[in-house]
Amino acid sequence: MLQNIQDTSLRFATALAVAILFIACQDNYERVGQEAKAKIFPQGVAENFKLTYTEAEKPMSTKDSAVTKVIAILESPLNEDYDNLSFRYKVFPKGLQVEFYDEEGNKNTVKADYGMVYTQTKIIDLRGNVVITSNDGKQLETDQLYWDQNNNWIFTEEKFTYTNPEEGTVMDGEGMDFNKDFTFLNAHKTFGIMTIKEEQND
Repeated sequence: MLQNIQDTSLRFATALAVAILFIACQDNYERVGQEAKAKIFPQGVAENFKLTYTEAEKPMSTKDSAVTKVIAILESPLNEDYDNLSFRYKVFPKGLQVEFYDEEGNKNTVKADYGMVYTQTKIIDLRGNVVITSNDGKQLETDQLYWDQNNNWIFTEEKFTYTNPEEGTVMDGEGMDFNKDFTFLNAHKTFGIMTIKEEQND
């Protein structure tokens, strides 16, 4: 009888010890870094949209009416708007195309596989098969490009190919900055074959 009581007590003590071990092994670890990152959701999602930016030719008061001109047309299959965050931005995960117009109404085009617009800093980050085509046929191809909207300045540190049909030149290089009209170009490093059209003197 005493042996049965001792065996029962031993079994009960073992079961209690195992239960305490399981309770003590609960995951109370406070997550840090990637594990603790809060889920972020956009305040809005738009599919297959076309957005037209216009500008009045002169400043208007609240009662004025004026003629406006088209500055740019943005098209994208998908836009995610994160302007609800403290550091606001918009994402174009499936690519975008922007047609923008100069003072004379000439159209220039930008295409990319991915885009991000930082709302506060007005910097645009374009990635993947980025192609800029000017109204006169000049073309820049690269993998990543930044566009500073405040200063109308565009730059890349990636490899690029720049084609100028007017001069009959093709330039390969790495790193370039230029204005949006392609009237000023600064290539940081050039390499490969550059074809230059020679002028003939009579």
